[in-house]
This record gives sequence, structure tokens and C-alpha cells, in this order.
Amino acid sequence: MFTEKANKIFQEVIDTYHIVDDPYQAFENKYDESTQLLEHLLYRKCWIDTVQWHYEDIIRDPNIDPVAALDLKRKIDASNQDRTDMVEYIDSYFLNKYKDVTVKDGATINTESPAWGVDRLSILALKVYHMNEEATRNDASATHREACKKKLDVLLEQRVDLSTAIDTLLHDIQAGDKYMKVYKQMKMYNDDELNPVLRTQK
Repeated sequence: MFTEKANKIFQEVIDTYHIVDDPYQAFENKYDESTQLLEHLLYRKCWIDTVQWHYEDIIRDPNIDPVAALDLKRKIDASNQDRTDMVEYIDSYFLNKYKDVTVKDGATINTESPAWGVDRLSILALKVYHMNEEATRNDASATHREACKKKLDVLLEQRVDLSTAIDTLLHDIQAGDKYMKVYKQMKMYNDDELNPVLRTQK
């Protein structure tokens, strides 16, 4: 199943990141783009999500220096753009993979593309990892650990459900029962022609 591979790669990314546990560490993709394109895209996608997760932790420090906060906010904005771009790359992979499928009469489109499901699955892997940390944290109270354990159980169930839904969608696309389209996000705030503030700075 596709999601078995995806979840394994996401766990590999998260474990690798936490060896150094620094959002500014160097990135190295373990999968070659020319021979393992899907794995390469999934690894890169989860790395972006993992770094941004920790950016989001840092920027919520109430004592953060305002200049540092502004710099970090811009890093988060850039990361969001990278995240969106990677979703579109992954969807392009699926579009190419299923380009020769004959779509059946009555086939329907899903509310989200496969890669946006993958986006949620990557974030869910991070939630599982960090909730497990809280559920097993030795310096936390028993009440805290128990509450986090219950949340972790829900997250694990959610991962099973989401994985099943993604695999089912891909199966249905391959069978011609579903079809997919990719709508570019067309984010306006990063575009110096569409953002009125940026446009006036030109």
C-alpha cells in the first residue's frame, strides 16, 4: 500500500531530524530524485513539515526578540510556500502515473487531491511523534501523561483511517472510478503583482 511506504518515510524523516533537533540543520535527501522520485518527494515534504513544526514552537516564545520573530515569520511564510509546492509536485507525480487510465462514465472527483491527503498524513506523523513524547515524559505528572496517552490513541486511530482513505482513493483513481485534478494554489500574498503592499514597493 502507498501509505505504508509514506508513513515509513515520514517516521524516518522525523527520527533523522531529531538526532540534531535543530530547524537550522543541513538537509540531505536520502532518496535519489532520478531513481526514487516518489520517495524523494515524500522525504522532502515531511522534512519541510518537520522544520516548520519547530519554527512554530519557537515563534510562540513570549520572550522572543521582535526582530528574530519577524525573521522567523518570514521563514514560516517561505516554508508554507515550499509545502504547497511539494504538494503540487506529489500530485503531478500521481497525475503522470495515472495519465493513461480510462475514466469510467459516472466517475467522480474527490474533495481533495491525493497529495493534500498526504500533506495531512505527514502532519499527523508529527502529531503522533510529539504526543508520544508527552505521553512518556518522565518529568510530567501522571495526569498529564494519561491525558496525552488518550490523545495519542485517537491520533493513531486517525492515522489508520486517513491511510485507508488515501489508499482507497488511489485505488479508485487507478480503476477509473475516481479522477483527479490539480488546482494550483495561486497564493496571492507572496506575489509582487497580486499583493498590493508588495506591488507598491516595486
